[in-house]
Formats: sequence, C-alpha cells, structure tokens
Amino acid sequence: MLLYTKFMITYKYIFEPEAGEKKEFVVELDEKTLNRIEKPKKSYPFWAQLEYKKCGNCPFAAGEKKFCPIATGLVDLLETFKDTISHHEGLVTVVTAERTISKQASMQEGLSSLIGIYMVTSACPVMEKLKPMVRYHLPFANVNETIYRATSMYLLGQYFVAKHNKTPDWKMDGLIEIYNEVAKLNGEIAQRIRSASNEDANINALVILDIFAKMLPFSIEDTLSRMEYLFASYLR
Repeated sequence: MLLYTKFMITYKYIFEPEAGEKKEFVVELDEKTLNRIEKPKKSYPFWAQLEYKKCGNCPFAAGEKKFCPIATGLVDLLETFKDTISHHEGLVTVVTAERTISKQASMQEGLSSLIGIYMVTSACPVMEKLKPMVRYHLPFANVNETIYRATSMYLLGQYFVAKHNKTPDWKMDGLIEIYNEVAKLNGEIAQRIRSASNEDANINALVILDIFAKMLPFSIEDTLSRMEYLFASYLR
C-alpha cells in the first residue's frame, strides 16, 4: 500500500488486461495545491500546444502559455494507451494510502477514472473547482455516486464561502455552471486525444467523463429528489 507523506498524495493505477502487458501509473499530487507533480519534458507533441484545438472557454490569452496544461500532463498516458482497444477487459487496481480497490473492467472505464484525475490536477483553471473530489477520489464512480459527491463537495464549498462572509449559493446554480464549462472543455480535449491515438480507448475514456459532465446539469434535480428518502431522519 502506498504511503501518504506530509507534502504529497499518491494514487497508483495498475492495468492488467486479459490480453497485453501490465501497465502502471503513479499519480503524485502536491498536498496543498492538489496539482500533479511532474517533470517538464524537453519537447511536447504538436497537439499539446495551447493554440492547437484551443478550448473556446480557455482562460489563457494567446502567448500567455505555449502549451495546454491538460495536454502536457496527458502525453505519457495517451502514448501508453494509444493502441489500446476500449472494450478490452482486464483487472484495474487503484492503490491509495487508505485502501486498495480492484475491478474487472474495460480499459476505457479504468482509463476514464485515471484521465479524470490528470485533467482536474493539471492546473487548468476551468477544472480546479473539482479538485476536492480528487482529494477524496472514488475510482469507477457511477452517475449517482458522482452526483452525490459533486453536490456534497459544492455545498461544503458554500459552507466555507459563508464562513468567509461571502454569499453562498445554496441553490447550486454555480455547480451546474462548473459542469457546463467542463463539458465545453471536454469537446476540444477530445480533438487533441484523437490526434494522439490510433485506437479508441483513450478517446472513449474521455467520452465517459463527458457524458457525466453533460448529464449532471440536466439530471441533478431529479437524482437528488430520488435521494431525499436517505435524509428522512433530518426532516423529522
């Protein structure tokens, strides 16, 4: 089991496909910023340049950065899985300081969980408000689990907003806005991933994330109404 250090949080993903080589990725995060710790490369592929398929909601002005922070972080991951077919099955294991979780899953499902970490911890300003969920990462989360975690995260954030004498958003309009912006970003990142891949595991992993991002704004109210019974003891 991995150790949690004072200054670093670590997640280890192990892919053991039924056909193919075992692959391991260790994600190291700065404890304070939750940015991924990585060594800069001497060079990056063309699709990592900021202006290549630049997101319409990218907060960086032309010339402010040479490379997209999400793209540079994905280089090694996409290269490793560029020839992987999405529906191929295997054992995916996630090791954290607290526990080990294993699941027999498609490669795209395991990759989706890992790519989500890479994107949120890339120092992209569009993604940064999802960082609290990465700190308490839940691999292989389904839609209901994601909505539960996202709303819990957002409302806890609003508690801290109120604590700092600012106006909280208890209606969660801001959460819907966050996911709408993430969905816009996903479309352009998908173009970069297609440029870096021969097979479909990489792109379909992002498609899974994109489905969640697009579903949440439209399904949050209905899903939460179906969860209300869980809190009956609070309503007495």
